[in-house]
Amino acid sequence: MKQKIVIIDYHTGNILSVFKAMNQFRGIVVEVSNNPQVIESADKIILPGVGHFGKAMESLTQLGLVETLNKHVLIQKKPVLGICLGMQLMATSSEEGNCAGLNWVPGHVKRIQTTYSLRYKIPHTGWNTLKQQHRSPMLKMITPDDEFYFVHAYHFEVDDAAHALCSTSYEHEFVSGVENAHIFGVQFHPEKSHDQGLQLFRNFINL
Repeated sequence: MKQKIVIIDYHTGNILSVFKAMNQFRGIVVEVSNNPQVIESADKIILPGVGHFGKAMESLTQLGLVETLNKHVLIQKKPVLGICLGMQLMATSSEEGNCAGLNWVPGHVKRIQTTYSLRYKIPHTGWNTLKQQHRSPMLKMITPDDEFYFVHAYHFEVDDAAHALCSTSYEHEFVSGVENAHIFGVQFHPEKSHDQGLQLFRNFINL
């Protein structure tokens, strides 16, 4: 039986590009849905996202997805990958909207602060590299020279450094990936990061 990966649709951007990227892999079934029955059938979950933290949490709540996701991620322990805002939603809280998150990875989302605003503009947009913080199957075959595409104005400050999967420098170093057991998140967009982005998706599939 093919592995099934469900991309959560909670009315945010970049869902189609994630779907297209995942559909390049053989041996898996990829579906976009917010239907609890479809999510129930998933082997793994992807939580994408572009936009405002507070509005995204409101959308998850209105769709009844918070309870559904908690069931599958926290109780059934299905592997999950959060992308950009999807990663930030895994935090305890965020300054953006001043509201609580899913609290899957203890920490807080804060606006990026830079000293040299002419050089380091907010949002941080463009290509950057990763510094691996600990060995992980999620970063298999990814090298320090590989560049990934970022676009974000907020960053994730983890409470426990052990949950920092990788970091990136943009004037200051910030956490660009998190890992807490079967829970993974990346601040960058693998679906827009060419071959190295596909490698990260491949690693998630192969967990």
